[in-house]
Amino acid sequence: MGRYTGPNCRLCRREGTRLFLKGDKCNSQACTLNKKQAAPGKLTKFNKKPTEYAIQLREKQKVKRYYGVLEKQFRRYFEMASRHKGVTGEVLLQILERRLDNLVYKTGFAPSIKAARQLVLHGHFQVNGKKMSIPSYVVKLGEQVSVCEASKTADVIVRSVEGANSRQIPGWLDVDLKKLVFTVKELPARTELQTGIEINEQLIVELYSK
Repeated sequence: MGRYTGPNCRLCRREGTRLFLKGDKCNSQACTLNKKQAAPGKLTKFNKKPTEYAIQLREKQKVKRYYGVLEKQFRRYFEMASRHKGVTGEVLLQILERRLDNLVYKTGFAPSIKAARQLVLHGHFQVNGKKMSIPSYVVKLGEQVSVCEASKTADVIVRSVEGANSRQIPGWLDVDLKKLVFTVKELPARTELQTGIEINEQLIVELYSK
């Protein structure tokens, strides 16, 4: 399984915005963007106005990096979205939001998406009572995700849940932080997608439609 193993802060600098790849650290003064805002290797005296293609490409790269998805898988999600009824861009975001690693992070069971991916890979979660170790698994409506019994005392999960009360949990999820269980009760509307970053999904649709 391919994955990015380089420095996370470099990705935020390249996209010019916080991608929250390090969880709460991204909201603190320790965030690299507070010290370095220029993109890596950027020569300011040669700045040029970005082309339409460049703007579309950067939007796609930003979304890919936020969710931790590589190109082949991202394109597969787009093809899935294009076959569904509804607005393609919105359906694409709904699919990405329902990735298991993203949901584990959004519900407060992990401090960041990257940490959530590690927890899922190591078998700390189960879907409908069956252990699931695939971070890219797209959780369906009504499916119940829970922390495995043996993992309920894991330090990273306990600490994250303790701080989850200060995190705004999406309304389309039914979360029980005491029982360490959550369910996708409905598909999120576009206005309910709390990504933390500004996303113009239409630019991605236009890029892939060329």
